[in-house]
Amino acid sequence: MKALLLLVAGIGGLVQTLVPRRVVRLWTKALYRNAGEAEPREWVHVAARAEGAVLVLAALVGLYGVATAEDDEGAAGDAVEDTDALGE
Repeated sequence: MKALLLLVAGIGGLVQTLVPRRVVRLWTKALYRNAGEAEPREWVHVAARAEGAVLVLAALVGLYGVATAEDDEGAAGDAVEDTDALGE
């Protein structure tokens, strides 16, 4: 479940990084009653792109952590089974 949430966050961040103007326009329409009158400053698009890049990076680091944690648990479980087989 954690991996799925990280994947969704990463995809959302990728979309936000690639098309920040559309994402800002979408959120503006969703959050303001008079969205047609609202005009974001230019730095908002740069900030949205930077936020998207941070989300992608965080999702990749999290997915790497999930992937390596599962491998470590499997290796530790195998070591416990091996010592049980020896009768210790």
